[in-house]
Amino acid sequence: MPEHFLVTGALGCLGAWVVRNLVHEGIPTTILDVGGSMHRLRLIMNDDEVGQAQFINGDITDLATVEKVVNESGATHIIHLAALQVPFCRADPTKGAMVNVVGTVNIFEAAKRAGLGRVVYASSVGVFGPEDEYPDGVVGHDTALGPRNLYGVYKQANEGTARIYAWDYGINSIGLRPYTVYGPGRDQGMTSGPTKAMLAAAGNQPYHIPFGGKGGYQYADDVAKIFIAAARVPFSGADVFNLRGTVAHVKEVVEAIEVAVPEIKGKITFDEKPLALPTDVDDSKFAEVLKSVPYTPLQQGVEATIDIFRQGLSSGRIRLEN
Repeated sequence: MPEHFLVTGALGCLGAWVVRNLVHEGIPTTILDVGGSMHRLRLIMNDDEVGQAQFINGDITDLATVEKVVNESGATHIIHLAALQVPFCRADPTKGAMVNVVGTVNIFEAAKRAGLGRVVYASSVGVFGPEDEYPDGVVGHDTALGPRNLYGVYKQANEGTARIYAWDYGINSIGLRPYTVYGPGRDQGMTSGPTKAMLAAAGNQPYHIPFGGKGGYQYADDVAKIFIAAARVPFSGADVFNLRGTVAHVKEVVEAIEVAVPEIKGKITFDEKPLALPTDVDDSKFAEVLKSVPYTPLQQGVEATIDIFRQGLSSGRIRLEN
């Protein structure tokens, strides 16, 4: 059967990159998103490419809408990325739970009713606790979860939902736990600071990253390719895998920005306080499943991001915040 991908939350950063890759492959793609702004898609795709994806404005918290879109789109693969980020969950916990938890249940339920056997969805490194809870410094595949905010709690709930749908209904799933995703389009969320610093550097403006410490960094295009590959790889059951990328201190991210934009040296700063997250994760189990995991070195990813930002600033597709 020819592939047809349904991507929820495709107006967000990761979703936009997933759509970009699918369109470049010539794969029919349907977007389900409640948001109306196409600015992230237009930052990394031209108008003709954007037009090749079918956009449906719909709310994943409404099961009838999700079921209708799954059925009428003819989807063969679902990549579920729709979610509210940490600050939005903190500001409105009820809405955060509706979107992040109930919305995910609706995706699995619609897949079950449509006879689809697989869902790939985004979990998060936020399901883990701070670095001092892991004496060896590395979070393994089966490390106990310990989220420190509602966003992480909601993602933990989704991992449980996926397991039950596998056990009770035979819906296979792969959940992926990105860490700090960076790249064009990453303009929201707790870990968006490094990308905002890259945008500021592209416009020769100062920026202060509001956290420090070490963590994993993954270029958005890599993560998008990983989600697509996970949707295609033979897999049975329900499991969730860590994504490692490049483990680096925020200072190293700043240094990479300064290499890409030498004139910005000294204008990009960061806070010393680390996020309440582990400093390193083990992704070897996922490498066994996917065999070849896309990976862009940090310096290369930073330079690619700044290049796209420069083009966006020049064309007027994006503007620097005052």
